[in-house]
Amino acid sequence: MNNNFTKWFLICIRHKYADFNGRARRKEYWMFVLVYLILACILGLIEGFFGISFLSFILMLLLIVPSIAVGVRRLHDVGKSGWWLLIGLIPIIGGLYLLYLMIKDGQPGTNQWGFNPKTENAV
Repeated sequence: MNNNFTKWFLICIRHKYADFNGRARRKEYWMFVLVYLILACILGLIEGFFGISFLSFILMLLLIVPSIAVGVRRLHDVGKSGWWLLIGLIPIIGGLYLLYLMIKDGQPGTNQWGFNPKTENAV
């Protein structure tokens, strides 16, 4: 498989849409976020140009489950429960700590949510 950024987004959409188990490496998470942001910006421009306001809402509805799922798997990779996503609800500090967790390198080896997705056996 080639390593373009859309590959990771499509994996989250097609194969792991509502998969809250296992681990997601940083690359999977951040490539998903990148494509999501690109799509949101494109739809925002289209909405502004044509004066419509529902396309971004539809995108959000379609991608809310895989967004949460990849976030949970990313937290599993750093050794945290998926419930830690809720810390983002705490203004400023919660979001900053969540950002730190998403940037942090995953735990080496196997943890309680599975083996390291960077290793060969994970593929």
